[in-house]
Amino acid sequence: MTDKISGFSTAEPVAPVKGSNSSAVVADKTQSEASAAAPSTAQTADHLTLTDSARSLQKIEEAVAKAPVVNTQKVAAVKQSISAGTYQVDSGSVANKILQFESGLKQ
Repeated sequence: MTDKISGFSTAEPVAPVKGSNSSAVVADKTQSEASAAAPSTAQTADHLTLTDSARSLQKIEEAVAKAPVVNTQKVAAVKQSISAGTYQVDSGSVANKILQFESGLKQ
């Protein structure tokens, strides 16, 4: 039996409500008719071209990934000076760096 309003037969499956867990097959009348009527054409492969700047960024990313996260020589020097009791904190320099950081956040 055909529904006069939509033209769909009640025998055809209907699309499930979005978000439902129904695994029913959805029939798309327009797609199946279009694919049957249209001759099959060969699909062309996708093609990607990177710009010079993209290549540069890729090289930089690889270099950064290879760089060590911690400067082991500096850490060893600080550990040695702390152990020897000669490590001194420059409180003015620390305060200036904090102020620079804070002003950068406000911009």
